Amino acid sequence: MENMKQMLADTRKLSGQVAREYPEFIKGLVAFDDAAMKQGALPVKTKELIAIAVAVVKQCTYCIAFHVKAAIDAGATKDEIMEASFVACLLGGGPAWMYAKLVRKAIDDLNE
Repeated sequence: MENMKQMLADTRKLSGQVAREYPEFIKGLVAFDDAAMKQGALPVKTKELIAIAVAVVKQCTYCIAFHVKAAIDAGATKDEIMEASFVACLLGGGPAWMYAKLVRKAIDDLNE
């Protein structure tokens, strides 16, 4: 299994390539992301914890890595991040649990 820190680096590199080739698409995507994830009625940390739970239910390893890193950067603790993934397991069942374990791996990999 790939190290989550390396996965993020590889994804950023590929995203940069796509951004150079399709700048208008990326510009719109970044604006949408910025609008959804900025501080508002919900703090950024809370939004990142929600994103982690959704990533677990949707079974997106890249999303897990990205949002665990963003949650850590927003001040989320290991326990807060893991509890968000446990809520996802409640709604997503066994398949979500398989991805919730990747959340724990991401915490370790991204805190190296």
